[in-house]
Amino acid sequence: MESDTSLKPQEVADMLKITRNMVYVLIRRGELNAYRVGNKVRVDQSDVEYYKSKNRKTSEMHHDTDTIVQNKLSRPILHEEDCIIDQTSFVICGQDLIVDILAAFLEHHPEGIRATRSYVGSYTALCALYQGEVQLATVHLWNGQTGEYNIPYVKMLLPGVQTSIIHLAQRMIGFCVAPGNPKDIRSWDDLKRGDIKIANRQKGSGTRILLDEHLKLLQVSEKTLQGYRREFPTNLTAATVVAHGGADFSVIDEKTASQIQKVDFIPLQKERYDIVVRSEDFSSPHVKAIIEIINSSEFQTTIEEVGGYDLSETGKITET
Repeated sequence: MESDTSLKPQEVADMLKITRNMVYVLIRRGELNAYRVGNKVRVDQSDVEYYKSKNRKTSEMHHDTDTIVQNKLSRPILHEEDCIIDQTSFVICGQDLIVDILAAFLEHHPEGIRATRSYVGSYTALCALYQGEVQLATVHLWNGQTGEYNIPYVKMLLPGVQTSIIHLAQRMIGFCVAPGNPKDIRSWDDLKRGDIKIANRQKGSGTRILLDEHLKLLQVSEKTLQGYRREFPTNLTAATVVAHGGADFSVIDEKTASQIQKVDFIPLQKERYDIVVRSEDFSSPHVKAIIEIINSSEFQTTIEEVGGYDLSETGKITET
């Protein structure tokens, strides 16, 4: 092929050894250039080669920790005020890759829509859903008192609102540590130590709430945990800080840890990643399309190819 050959999404998928829908995800995230010919999406082969080259170089880069935090974000990060979006939009909150994939499937579903993505944390997402600023929130919020995921927070942050919780996936959460785990960080009890430094997540993220709940159960003051007040916007950036020696550990999901060289992963607990919608929107065409998508073999096969997710209960619905 010539370097300026125009490729179909399936041809790009074959070149990169990924699924066609993953190609759409890369395009939506701005990682792969594309254009339209009529209503067809096309990608130049030169852009595919650039994407491959860029990712090879990224994996080899070694920068100052602060430079990494500023420049190596995998996706745009929005804050609470950024949830206020045109009410005519269909807005999906959530940071995990699985949500990007869902959005790509939704755009190409017969009853779907091109969704606006808002990359905020779980707590902020539920607040935005309560305010009617978004139509769909994805959450992974653990309650230390009950040991439950999501339901206690949905009831607390959406008082008087009937909601439907659609289970998306489960994923393993744990500690990201330097290779060989030189500080021997093995369990939540190690948070009692004063000799370890964390790369922490921002308030409102499910990962930060998980950490804070365990600190509360252990009766450990945040003041004794080095690095606690230094916040990072994604699991990926926090893990990158650990990889480059800026911290001893971070709390992270296993899938993200697998994307970073020079870190080990210590599994701690499996967390539930759920979709929350208002019950009044449950019968809307777009929500129906989402339910159909997540129960489809094509979507689940794509997630299995990505790896790192347990889909044994995917599609299960709980009313609150």
